[in-house]
Amino acid sequence: MNTLSFKISAPLEETLALLSQQERVSKSELVRRALLAYAAQRSSALPAQSALGLAGDLVGCFSDTPPDLSSNPAYLADFGRV
Repeated sequence: MNTLSFKISAPLEETLALLSQQERVSKSELVRRALLAYAAQRSSALPAQSALGLAGDLVGCFSDTPPDLSSNPAYLADFGRV
C-alpha cells in the first residue's frame, strides 16, 4: 500500500480520532473509506454545467430590449428604487 502525507487542522484531527474510535478502525482506514465514498459520489454526479448551459434557452428570448442592456450603466441608474 502507498503512503500519503498531508496536514489537517487540530479540530479535524480530533474529529478523525473520535470517529475512528467510534467505528473501531484506524484513522487511515477511516480516511480511505471517506475518499472512496467521495470518489463514488463524484463519479455518479451529473457533470458540471456553465450558467450559459443551464440557461441557454433563455439567452436572446426577448427581442424588444436594448442591445446594450447588460453593459450600459445608464439602465441601472434607478434600479431598486420604487
